[in-house]
Amino acid sequence: MLAEAAGFAILAAISPTALIVMAVFLGSASPRQTATAYVAGAFLMTVLMAVILLLLIRIAGVDQPRERDPRYGLRLALGVLALATAAFVTLRQRRRAEQPPAESDAKPGAGSGLMSRVVSHPSPRTAFVAGLILFAPGATFIAAVQVVASARSRTPVTVTGLVIVVVLSALAAWLPLVLYLAAPQATERRLGALNAWLRLRGRLLLVSALNVAGIALVLNGALGLAHVI
Repeated sequence: MLAEAAGFAILAAISPTALIVMAVFLGSASPRQTATAYVAGAFLMTVLMAVILLLLIRIAGVDQPRERDPRYGLRLALGVLALATAAFVTLRQRRRAEQPPAESDAKPGAGSGLMSRVVSHPSPRTAFVAGLILFAPGATFIAAVQVVASARSRTPVTVTGLVIVVVLSALAAWLPLVLYLAAPQATERRLGALNAWLRLRGRLLLVSALNVAGIALVLNGALGLAHVI
């Protein structure tokens, strides 16, 4: 159970945008305070959503052995959602690539959505908000919590599972900060190189993670439902 939940949590942690935003905060006037606020927002969101999702699943009874059909139906739905998200990201990227440069230049706000406005003036407050927004739950995070909730293990194991899911899901926030505190200059250089690569390959990485998670969830859900039938 823990290994499966950890796998989905790692997939949930793949967020090029979260790393790019962290690089911006670490390059701000108050890097430690700003980045720490970002990590705090990320952990607050992941902890709250992990607990809420666990309680909802338990209250709905989806974790019960007799509710095997709804449990695997949820996993199938999450898989379809992950694949649909991957398709949406791919289609959006293609449309941006086909957009004429002149048209892009004519739109001052193009590519400057809510997150761009939040990080345009880095501060602990805006960093905290960015952490909340960027670490809102996706299909892979919900799948990780669902694995823990459906296992019906003893309380210590369940708590351990949720801690693993939260820590791994927020990896893109806390790991760069830890590395920065240990070696500021080296971390800044590495993050700069990584962000340059992410700007070119980030969406491909995200789409690949969504496809892997989607296929795994669809297969798991379909096989579980087939077994029920």
